[in-house]
Amino acid sequence: MPAVSKGDGMRGLAVFISDIRNCKSKEAEIKRINKELANIRSKFKGDKALDGYSKKKYVCKLLFIFLLGHDIDFGHMEAVNLLSSNKYTEKQIGYLFISVLVNSNSELIRLINNAIKNDLASRNPTFMCLALHCIANVGSREMAEAFASEIPRILVAGDTMDSVKQSAALCLLRLYKTSPDLVLMGEWTSRVVHLLNDQHMGVVTAAISLITCLSQKNPEEFKTCVSLAVSRLSRIVSSASTDLQDYTYYFVPAPWLSCKLLRLLQCYPPPEDGAVKGRLVECLETILNKAQEPPKSKKVQHSNAKNAILFEAIALIIHYDSEPNLLVRACNQLGQFLQHRETNLRYLALESMCTLASSEFSHEAVKTHIETVISALKTERDVSVRQRAADLLYAMCDRSNAKQIVAEMLSYLETADYSIREEMVLKVAILAEKYAVDYSWYVDTILNLIRIAGDYVSEEVWYRVIQIVINRDDVQGYAAKTVFEALQAPACHENMVKVGGYILGEFGNLIAGDPRSSPLIQFNLLHSKFHLCSVPTRALLLSTYIKFINLFPETKSTIQEVLRCDSQIRNSDVELQQRAVEYLKLSSIASTDVLATVLEEMPPFPERESSILAKLKKKKGPGAVSGSELEEGKRDGGELNGGAERGIDAAATIASNASTPSPSADLLGLRSGAPAGTAAPSASSLLVDVFSEAAPAAPSAVAEENFLSSAPNSCSFGAEECSPPLPESDELLNKFVCKNNGVLFENQLLQIGVKSEYRQNLGRMYLFYGNKTSVQFLNFSTAVTCPGELQSQLNVQTKPAEPVVEGGAQVQQVLNIECLSDFSEAPLLNIKFRYGGALQNITLKLPITINKFFQPTEMSSQDFFQRWKQLSLPQQEAQKIFKAKNAMDAEVLKAKLLGLGTALLENVDPNPENFVCAGVIQTKAKQVGCLLRLEPNAQAQMYRLTLRSSKDTVSKRLCELLAEQF
Repeated sequence: MPAVSKGDGMRGLAVFISDIRNCKSKEAEIKRINKELANIRSKFKGDKALDGYSKKKYVCKLLFIFLLGHDIDFGHMEAVNLLSSNKYTEKQIGYLFISVLVNSNSELIRLINNAIKNDLASRNPTFMCLALHCIANVGSREMAEAFASEIPRILVAGDTMDSVKQSAALCLLRLYKTSPDLVLMGEWTSRVVHLLNDQHMGVVTAAISLITCLSQKNPEEFKTCVSLAVSRLSRIVSSASTDLQDYTYYFVPAPWLSCKLLRLLQCYPPPEDGAVKGRLVECLETILNKAQEPPKSKKVQHSNAKNAILFEAIALIIHYDSEPNLLVRACNQLGQFLQHRETNLRYLALESMCTLASSEFSHEAVKTHIETVISALKTERDVSVRQRAADLLYAMCDRSNAKQIVAEMLSYLETADYSIREEMVLKVAILAEKYAVDYSWYVDTILNLIRIAGDYVSEEVWYRVIQIVINRDDVQGYAAKTVFEALQAPACHENMVKVGGYILGEFGNLIAGDPRSSPLIQFNLLHSKFHLCSVPTRALLLSTYIKFINLFPETKSTIQEVLRCDSQIRNSDVELQQRAVEYLKLSSIASTDVLATVLEEMPPFPERESSILAKLKKKKGPGAVSGSELEEGKRDGGELNGGAERGIDAAATIASNASTPSPSADLLGLRSGAPAGTAAPSASSLLVDVFSEAAPAAPSAVAEENFLSSAPNSCSFGAEECSPPLPESDELLNKFVCKNNGVLFENQLLQIGVKSEYRQNLGRMYLFYGNKTSVQFLNFSTAVTCPGELQSQLNVQTKPAEPVVEGGAQVQQVLNIECLSDFSEAPLLNIKFRYGGALQNITLKLPITINKFFQPTEMSSQDFFQRWKQLSLPQQEAQKIFKAKNAMDAEVLKAKLLGLGTALLENVDPNPENFVCAGVIQTKAKQVGCLLRLEPNAQAQMYRLTLRSSKDTVSKRLCELLAEQF
């Protein structure tokens, strides 16, 4: 294509650029630019008969000035006029100026569109390419509306030149990415797919980028591309480097096209046609064979191109996960890269093997490289490679090698980089728990973990070990003995003191028979650490001391003396002071029977999934995790955290009753079994967000009979004078799609918490309004409204809230909910009150969504796919392909899908990476069956979500809700 050159004779432009480069200071440059701008402005305004050459020269100068960082507010019309020129160089400068400087909302867009239409209709390939490049560069919705139907016609027309086809394909791709709803292929689909058979390799390369993007959105519509992609890939792989001379890169035939073909195939399951599948397997085997051949060139470009194809082929093999032979060969090939001198190859090999380790076909093959991976963990210079080695060890771990891997990871922890220590600690804790046959080994491992990397042991880890010790009678004595010995070390980490205080407080009596660990020695050992600990740990130790009085009456006088000293009962920290005073009083006035009842051993915790898994997944990825992700990730962890702390503090809870809350108190009542009443006034700092940390407390059961009879105020109560919902209402609503408890809203004045439960088509929601200030809220009132059709779909009734909310206090409101039929909108909650004389008016969306009324349904694989085929009408399906917003982790995905309310069906989908769920939405009018399929693509960091239900509006709404969760 022609380019602007010295032959164009824009001497004035060359002189101007030279002047700018010769400026000695910024001030001189600005002065010269301002002089030139004044000259150009006078030329545009004064001389109406500027020829094309002059316009081109002045527009070029304006473009150069803009690229120097100065604003340009004129010359746009002259650039548009250049588009009508028949000279390539003038038209090129006009399009270049428009692509860089014209805003998509400019008033000139219509004139520009007319010029582009003329060029597209001109059949001049050079002008057509310029117009297509401009459309792609601007990419505005207006241009998509104007040309989305025209460009596919140009793309598939038989008389269109190859260079124009390339530009048209990439232009259409750009428009599809910006305005997918406007780019409808329709009748052009089959002809676009058949571009994969085009003779021109450049056309195929451009077309495959477009087809890949379209396939991710509409896989069924473009599924015919699979056989064509396999055919084209086969021809490239089997060709010699001389066959595709123009597209051979350092002896590798068409490497970019090969990679794109392999990526396209990753959008689909393995081909059903036996011949196509056989041909594809042959291609993949050929790629693996070529990787074993001696290199044809020593140039790094040759090895890069060759390895790029190899890694894409391995990614496709992993995606299919159905060819054991190929999976093992891929694993062996990656194993060779583990000791390659190129760091990037070692990194990619470790990363790919992490995925292979999850396949039943290749797991054993991955395990054969354990020694190499351990060596990489110890000797690699690059921290990112060491981290991938740790990931691979974690992935390949099973019962046969768990002790070896955990021992190696513990050994590495002592010298590990600080940036990955916390993640390593979590992995060791998970593996020790998951593969512990002997729980004494588990206790030893966790205590060793605390000793080596105590600063990086999160609360989830030591809470978990306490939960397991309490739940297993056979390990309690060993745990008490081991932690007692660990506490005797001169330098003892605070987390070890916490574990020791808890376990000895519960099970110290199991080792008290040994004179070396008598009750008094246990107490003195713990108390020797007391003054070195933080306030929360001291509070825990005080609870241990009162437990000792129950376990060992002979220590009563010694412990009372400690509690009675001024450093305790007059401590500046209100929590420590309160515990000391109440424990002292409890030990003085309570009888032995009362003490035994109040301070009895903690009952076993309910079995639940480990919270450490969610904690580990949040550590994935290079960036920090946002607050909202942390909250969601801790849903399981919060139950354990609240439970463990509740155990050792049981005495404190009973003794203090309704006394002043501590800084860590649960002011909104989410840790208690039943909803709390109005809290006592306290400082504003006492209002804390405890929802993400607390166990979902179960409110009283929802009564099916006379469910709504006790609530006089209906959904439309108080609908007048409501302000519009806050802009962030939808975002706040989305946080509750997969959970029932949390903080709905918080500003400097007010905190609103939610707890809810649902059964069949009924639900009950508790709203907690917390006053964060020290001033009363007067005329406090709330109203729930159901806009539009929602009044006939949902029945929400509520009792009035208390009209006055004291400073630092909270009030509770109960909502009774009945789902009459399926719905899409959410009810509105309006809160009004006066603060300091000013009226506050807040409107939010209540977190009531259609999935709350799910009834989980277990199904076999046969039943699932039979029902899936029955729901095959287009209107019954909703599908969405979207980019992953968070780290793609199977455990987090499972937690969210279970939180949705459906049953997660195991071993149903042929691809183990996919998730399938089933459930029935219960409404008063009818039951709506729903099936869900979530297909993660870790390589592309994309999801495909498909929902099928017997009612189209339900499929669409659930798809919208769930797509925002990942």
